[in-house]
Amino acid sequence: MKNIYKKVGVILLGLIGFGLTSCSDDFTNLAPLGSVSNESFWKTEADAIQGANGLYELMNDQEMFGRGFFWYINASDDMITGRTKATADVIKNFNINGSEGSYTSTCYEKCYKIIRRANDVLLNVPNMEISENVKNRVLGEAYFMRAFSYFWVAHTYGDDKNGGVPIVTVDNMFAAGGSYARPTSVVENYAMIVEDLKMASDLLPLFSEYGTDDYGRPHKDAALAYIAKTNLYWAQYDASRYAEVVKYADLVTNSGSGRALINTGNPAKDYRELHSHLNNWTSEYIWSVNSGVDRGSILTGVMLENKGWGKFNGWGYYTPSEGLYNEFEAGDARKAVTILSFGDDFQFFGEAKRYQSENSLSGFQFNKYMYEFREADAIGTTVNTDGDNPTTTYNVPLMRYAEVLLMKAEALIADGKNGDTPLNLVRARAGLAAKTNATMADLKHERRVELAGEFANRHFDLVRWGDAQAIYAQPIYGRIYSDRSDPDSPYTSEIVWPARTFDASYMNVWPIPNTVIQSSGIPQNKNWN
Repeated sequence: MKNIYKKVGVILLGLIGFGLTSCSDDFTNLAPLGSVSNESFWKTEADAIQGANGLYELMNDQEMFGRGFFWYINASDDMITGRTKATADVIKNFNINGSEGSYTSTCYEKCYKIIRRANDVLLNVPNMEISENVKNRVLGEAYFMRAFSYFWVAHTYGDDKNGGVPIVTVDNMFAAGGSYARPTSVVENYAMIVEDLKMASDLLPLFSEYGTDDYGRPHKDAALAYIAKTNLYWAQYDASRYAEVVKYADLVTNSGSGRALINTGNPAKDYRELHSHLNNWTSEYIWSVNSGVDRGSILTGVMLENKGWGKFNGWGYYTPSEGLYNEFEAGDARKAVTILSFGDDFQFFGEAKRYQSENSLSGFQFNKYMYEFREADAIGTTVNTDGDNPTTTYNVPLMRYAEVLLMKAEALIADGKNGDTPLNLVRARAGLAAKTNATMADLKHERRVELAGEFANRHFDLVRWGDAQAIYAQPIYGRIYSDRSDPDSPYTSEIVWPARTFDASYMNVWPIPNTVIQSSGIPQNKNWN
């Protein structure tokens, strides 16, 4: 879909009211814009395709899947904010009230912009006289992107105490601004998300049926995988959903698209190349932020050494904790690929380097996103020429097949059944011995090390497992080196983030941005003030 992203800006400028120019651009009040239809649009097959293309414009927004939602994930025990930043600090310390004004303040409204655009497609495309194949695919894309957007706002801001997030569909998209209420429980959101994704899975082709120009569009496996994940999140309120997780994980495996882990029997090479542009479109990647040297997810540069050792404008955020580093078992090939520790060898713009950092507050750096920085000519080839937009050609993952296997394993174990088979597929690729009668503790460990530093969401895992309060009551340790310019200097293990107070009675959700509260009239999540 490399060409689609390039076209989006032109497309949006040419559409009256397509989420940008009609009536209002303020989606924080959940009020729909005026009708996006006009006499010249929603007529041709090209119009329908352009309408679908507009769904992806915000996927690579810096404050969505570059940083944005990742600031919430950064609250976990896996990492600390690697630079001193006041707003980042208060988020990690659960001291925000919705008025922080940056970083996470636009995630909510941007999701609703995508939802609005999806509703526009679902309103207009069914009545168009166009190819049935194109119509089905475009509608499937709209159902998927609506569900995907609701998935993120629902679990981030909704629960069974405060309610879910307002549901806006074709049926009520023209209701008066401020008239949208929160559902009684986030379960209502999860039910709607599942129904949308079922529609998407019925309408969308398999990834293997796409030509290269359409790579990056949602496909059947993406819809099925997010049905599994939505049910996994739903299961914290209703344990009967675990069976649905298993069902839909199996449907991904058996969809006919050839889903499999990257596993040639060389764990170090397999896991290293897995996290690179070499595998953007292979069997493991189900849904990612389509990226390149001109746009995409900036997470690759956000995690890079601040100022990139003088060669690139890395931002130095989201640095691994010593606890995460120590979580890896001996012989786990994922450890070196996931984290750089002082003295580790790596390639950077054609230079052989040994890791050291005069900036990292934890003494570590995530290595997963470093592959594209290897070559001397990387800038303009695999890395963005603009250091203020530090994207690479690696499509930052949002859903991998490994997570599908671990979701199945978790659901089986939580349901009192044996989850060894899917769990051990993931362990085998890492070069580790199989587990027998794996426990939830085994599952939690495996999920932590396999998905570290990804949008899989360690923080919310801890929340839904009921572990956040106890884990966040412990300080986070890093390594403080006597000479941070010397990769061989000795270190001491020290507290780099103090213990935090996580009150599970209300902190399982985050505060809704105050701009949303003020413009929509919906109630703020309780006790965030």
